[in-house]
Amino acid sequence: MWKDFFYFSKGQRIGIIVLLSLILLALVANYSMVYFFPPEVEKDNTAFLKETEQFKKSLVSRDSLRNAEWKAQYEERQREYEEKYKAFPKFKKAEPYTLFSFDPNAVDSAVFVRLGLKPFIASNILKYRKAGGWFKTKEEFGKVYGILPEKFKELEPYISIHDKKLTKADSLILKRKEQKKDIIVELNSADTTTLMQLRGIGHGFAKGIVRFRQQTGGFVSVDQLSEVFGMQPENLEKIKPFCRVNTELVQKIKVNIASVEKLKGHPYIGFYRAKALYELRRKKGKLKDMNELKVLDDFTADDLIRLKPYLSFE
Repeated sequence: MWKDFFYFSKGQRIGIIVLLSLILLALVANYSMVYFFPPEVEKDNTAFLKETEQFKKSLVSRDSLRNAEWKAQYEERQREYEEKYKAFPKFKKAEPYTLFSFDPNAVDSAVFVRLGLKPFIASNILKYRKAGGWFKTKEEFGKVYGILPEKFKELEPYISIHDKKLTKADSLILKRKEQKKDIIVELNSADTTTLMQLRGIGHGFAKGIVRFRQQTGGFVSVDQLSEVFGMQPENLEKIKPFCRVNTELVQKIKVNIASVEKLKGHPYIGFYRAKALYELRRKKGKLKDMNELKVLDDFTADDLIRLKPYLSFE
């Protein structure tokens, strides 16, 4: 039966012979191609590669020309810019200056410019002097805005500060200071005009004292002046002997009816403490005294002592 597997008809045998012939012919043709088309292909490839290389070189040449053109245009624009703006200070050479002895409290702006300072620096110095400023030391002059450390070092040997001559304005200020008397002021009732009669208290401090009094409800101690913005310890020591406090004038906060807004407005309470106090009141009902506030973690013992004069439990 296996013989039947290898049996082919006449037509099949002819087809096989033709197929084998075609395969053989293809193999022969493949190996004989080199004889019919020798080295012209390599020559053609060499010529193509040479043309490619020349094309690349031409591209490089064009880029170089373009870069050179751009560079020339940039340099031309730079020359035009400098020509157009050469009159401005940036392009001007530094003006020559001379050094000589001077009093920064007396000379005018032209002298400062002759010394090598910029006009805006001279203007700053004159504004400072016009506002009543006076250079007591060389170091104070060196702190003027615009004077660089190296420039101050150059000018320092030539600075000569003379004793101050009182102008009319200076005399008036001195006279006002002498007119201030050692009066006694009650902090919870005095207005700004009365407070300014104290030596060492000007308009700014007087307003600050009144503002603090309004925020807290009043002073319960003269030492609270140290909490006024800008108050220095040495200034406080000067005015303390002439200040008194009437605690009956302190405006207290009614804890059991005050809103959160009212409570948080006090400098010693704030928002979170006001909220905690309000929640405690809501849970317990009417609060009777300061001892009931001790359960609140938001308040320390010192906080409660400081706050006690400002709370009312009616």
